[in-house]
Amino acid sequence: MLIMQPSICTDLAPIWQIVGWVLWVFKIVIPIIIIIFGMIDLGKAVVASKDDEIKKSVKSLVMRAVAGIIIFFIPLIVGVIFSLVGEFNQNRTEYDKCAACITNPGKTPCTTYVENATK
Repeated sequence: MLIMQPSICTDLAPIWQIVGWVLWVFKIVIPIIIIIFGMIDLGKAVVASKDDEIKKSVKSLVMRAVAGIIIFFIPLIVGVIFSLVGEFNQNRTEYDKCAACITNPGKTPCTTYVENATK
């Protein structure tokens, strides 16, 4: 009797796809929001024409920009970690399924895995 072992990447493809969409939101939306709020704060300080407030707002804008850049690179860091783990994984095709859904949640390989997992 052949016993099928559960596969984390194949069986949980819909969850990996959701993780991929969340990372996409982190990568695109959050840095834009951070920069917009920083520009609004800086605009308020410039309109107030107070040097101390302008310096404080510029420092805040720089810190927000750095945070936005770090958040933008979170998916890259996750991809590097997955590739390092995948190098040690004996079942490389299984890793490729996880990586496809995390890095490209709306593309064909991931959507195919999700359809097969929900059947």
